[in-house]
Amino acid sequence: MAPEYVVHGHLTEKADVYSFGVLILEIVTGQRCSSGVGAQAGQFFLAKIWNHYKAKTVGKIIDRSLYEDGVKDEILHVVHVGLLCTQATPGYRPTMAKVVELLRSNRDQEDLIPTEPPFLDVLVTENQEEDNSVDSYWLLRIKSQFTDPEGVLENWSSGADICSWNGIRCSENLTHVVSLNLSQSGLSGLISPDFSYLVSIRVLDLSSNSLTGSIPPQLGQLQNLEELYLYSNSLSGKIPAEIGLLKNLQVLRVGDNKLTGEITPQIGNLKELRVLGLAYCQLNGSIPVEIGNLKHLKSLDLQKNSLSGLITEEIHNCRELQIFSASNNRLDGEIPALMGKIQALEILNLANNSLSGPIPIELGSLFNLQYLNLLGNRLNGEIPSELNQLSQLQSLDLSKNNLSGTFSILNTQNLESLVLSDNLLTGEIPSNLCVNNSNLQKLFLDQNKLTGKIPTQLLNCSSLRQLDLSGNSLGGEIPSGLDSLENLTDLLLNNNSFTGTLPSEIGNLTTLETLFLFHNSLTGRIPTEIGKLQRLSILYLYENQMSGSIPRELTNCSSLAEIDFFGNHFTGSIPATMGKLKNLVLLQLRQNDMSGPIPPSLGYCKKLQLLALADNRFVGSLPPTFRFLTELTLITLYNNSFEGPLPESLFLLKNLTFVNFSHNRFNGSIYPLSGSSSLIKLDLTNNSFSGPIPSRLANSRSIIRLRLGHNLLIGNIPSKLGQLIELNFLDLSSNNLTGEVAPELSNCKQLDHLLLNDNQLTGTIPSWLGSLQELGELDLSSNKIQGKVPAELGRCSRLLKLSLHSNNLLGEIPPEIGNLISLNVLNLQRNNLSGPIPSTIQQCRKLYELRFSENFLTGSIPSELGKLTELQVILDLSRNQLSGEIPSSLGNLMKLERLNLSFNQLQGEVPHSLGKLTSLHMLNLSNNLLHGQLPSAFSGFPLNSFLGNENLCGSPLISCLGSSGSERKWLSDKAVAGIIVAIVFTSTLICLVMLYIMLRIWYKWRKVTISSLDSGGNEHKREDEKWVCGDEKKKWNGEYWKVNFMALVPSQEKQISTTTGIFHHKMNTGSMENTLV
Repeated sequence: MAPEYVVHGHLTEKADVYSFGVLILEIVTGQRCSSGVGAQAGQFFLAKIWNHYKAKTVGKIIDRSLYEDGVKDEILHVVHVGLLCTQATPGYRPTMAKVVELLRSNRDQEDLIPTEPPFLDVLVTENQEEDNSVDSYWLLRIKSQFTDPEGVLENWSSGADICSWNGIRCSENLTHVVSLNLSQSGLSGLISPDFSYLVSIRVLDLSSNSLTGSIPPQLGQLQNLEELYLYSNSLSGKIPAEIGLLKNLQVLRVGDNKLTGEITPQIGNLKELRVLGLAYCQLNGSIPVEIGNLKHLKSLDLQKNSLSGLITEEIHNCRELQIFSASNNRLDGEIPALMGKIQALEILNLANNSLSGPIPIELGSLFNLQYLNLLGNRLNGEIPSELNQLSQLQSLDLSKNNLSGTFSILNTQNLESLVLSDNLLTGEIPSNLCVNNSNLQKLFLDQNKLTGKIPTQLLNCSSLRQLDLSGNSLGGEIPSGLDSLENLTDLLLNNNSFTGTLPSEIGNLTTLETLFLFHNSLTGRIPTEIGKLQRLSILYLYENQMSGSIPRELTNCSSLAEIDFFGNHFTGSIPATMGKLKNLVLLQLRQNDMSGPIPPSLGYCKKLQLLALADNRFVGSLPPTFRFLTELTLITLYNNSFEGPLPESLFLLKNLTFVNFSHNRFNGSIYPLSGSSSLIKLDLTNNSFSGPIPSRLANSRSIIRLRLGHNLLIGNIPSKLGQLIELNFLDLSSNNLTGEVAPELSNCKQLDHLLLNDNQLTGTIPSWLGSLQELGELDLSSNKIQGKVPAELGRCSRLLKLSLHSNNLLGEIPPEIGNLISLNVLNLQRNNLSGPIPSTIQQCRKLYELRFSENFLTGSIPSELGKLTELQVILDLSRNQLSGEIPSSLGNLMKLERLNLSFNQLQGEVPHSLGKLTSLHMLNLSNNLLHGQLPSAFSGFPLNSFLGNENLCGSPLISCLGSSGSERKWLSDKAVAGIIVAIVFTSTLICLVMLYIMLRIWYKWRKVTISSLDSGGNEHKREDEKWVCGDEKKKWNGEYWKVNFMALVPSQEKQISTTTGIFHHKMNTGSMENTLV
């Protein structure tokens, strides 16, 4: 008979196939399955055949009358088919039609390989009188599937009584195993399907092991199973639907595994189920409506999965349900109002889902409810007053929702925990929040919009242990009667608007452990009474306006582990008795007005891990007692006036990870800080450290930021820094470092900032810099670097700033610079670069600062520069040998603030488009060959912005030549040459006329003289008076010079204009014509 029928009474369609397989095996062996002898499984009928089959010795058990040479292969094939028919799992057996096909084919099919038979033929015949031997057999097979490192199953052997085996409990008559508990046994391996043969088992517990694989569907055959515990393993796959066959199952706990898929709806068939635990898996889909069929269900735990969709309303049919937890899923929609009908419900946890809508008022009918948690959803509306009817409620958490309006939780006699944090609640804190005999221990109203003062009635909650009112808009003073909360351990009033001083009564809260008052407007001193808080562990007063010195009494709080006074106005020095705080882990005093030296006793706070004293006025050197701070991981002392060398004993601080001593007056070697191999950030900028950079710093392989700039360090860059493969910020600027850039730095592939400027580095710019794909800032300026700018820099696609100025670079600017499409700043000034400006620079569309000045660049200014519309800070091309005209496209640079094109050989007119640069406030076009009229928008710039351009005019230069009301026209070189020829010709003609007149005068004078000699003195006198009459002489001479004056210099005003125009080669043709008429 088929094993499924013998063991479970299941008659499947493959039972006949099994019987047929046994029959043909009996035929070919000549034996009956009931005739086996011996107790060993290997001697049983099917076992014997199987073992020979596996050993390929089937011929030894074949009937000799059939086993002839001619039919051996056919006989072996029949055995193969018989084993296929007798497989333990019905689904593996072929159909009868397939069996007939296989027998006719006379050959084995490679894809059909038989699995091990169940061996039940002997177990159900010869051993009927020893039922527990059946269980023993299967348990030994199950044992073989497990790995048992702790030896829990060592006494599982055939020689021992099965009822004495570990984890086994037998029936009262000792004939069957009814319970197997192997919980927390350290087992690993798979859950064997052979468990299905333990037909009498009622409890199976394999929880809290390391089992893997899937849940065997064969477990569905255990009809007597009542409790199944498989939780806390590493089981995967889906929950098999066959679980729904376990009609007597009352407890199913398979949570805390890696189960996936949807919750099988067949679970709804488990009508006797009381406990269903599927939490902490990876289940998805929705909660099946069939859950509503589980009328006796008391506990449903679905939390920490990926369940989605709505909460099925059918769950209200589970009227005996006491615990429902579906937190940390993806459930959405509204909370079903019908849940109010589950009167037995004691725990309801729907936290951290995406539930929306209002809280249903029907929940106020759950009179047995003790725990209600709806935190982390999207619930809105007001908190229903009906919740006050839940007289048994002990814990209510509605935090992290969108609840609004005021609230009034009045019935708090049994309520121990009330959490309404992270909502939109408004109004004041209810004054009647605490009733007589209140048991309220936890009150969290933080992160809301509550206003007003702390009500004095709240101080009646003497049972309160935790009070969190932080993150509201509460104001007024902290009530002095706060000490009536005598059981308070945690007081959080931070992030409000409290004013006034910290009341001295705070010292009466002797049970206080945590005090958060930061981010308020508290003033005054820290009361000395605070020293009475012996249990105080955390004291945060940062971001207030408190002043005065830190009281010495504070060091009496022996439990203090964390002190944070950041951002106040505390003065004075650190208390000399600070070393009494033996438990101190954090001391944060940054951004105060404290002064004086660090007390040596601080070194005796041996648990100190975080020390922040930055942004104060501390002085002196570091005390040698710091050598005791061996657990120190972070120390920030920047922006103080510390001085002197570092104590050599700092080398002993092996746990240092973050160190910032920048902006002090330290000197000497930095070697004492190289003792730690755990450094992540080291910043020593702006001090006077000297000596070489220690190679030991490379031992901190996790360092990401190393800043040693603005010191007096000397020597080469250590090659071992190339071992810092996590380094992203290296600042060695403004030192006296020499040598070349260490090639080993090419291994630092994470470098984002490389600052080596203002040193004395030599050599060339290494081409391997192009392999630093993360590089965002490269500054090699102000060194003695020579050679060309390597084209490989164009590979640094994330580069934002490239500064190579003030070196001895030569050659052309590589066009690959245009590949730096993220570049913001490009500074190549003060080098010996030559050649043209590459037009590919247009691809750097994010440039806002471009400096190429003081080089030997030639050619014209590329018009493509007009595409750099983000240029803002400056465009400086001055002191080069650029020629050609200024491209009008520069008028597109609307954000540009400074433009310097001076000291070049630029020609042509100044483009009028430049006048549209409304953001321009510095302009220098001086010392070029520009001509023409300046745009009127440039009139506000100083005169020296345009000097050195001889033919340039217009405001602020002298006005250009032109007639009133007419447009000025500038003369070409040919017109100017014609005017000069005309002037020379006219001058020559005038000279000839004057010579002719003088000759005439001389001739007449000569004639008169001769006449006088002939006629006498009187005649001579009369003739002389006739030609040289005063009036006529004056008139004649006047007319002559008047003509001459009008011809050459018509008036003083026109003389100035003409002279100026000729000097600048820009004489107005029309004006000259008027002058010469």
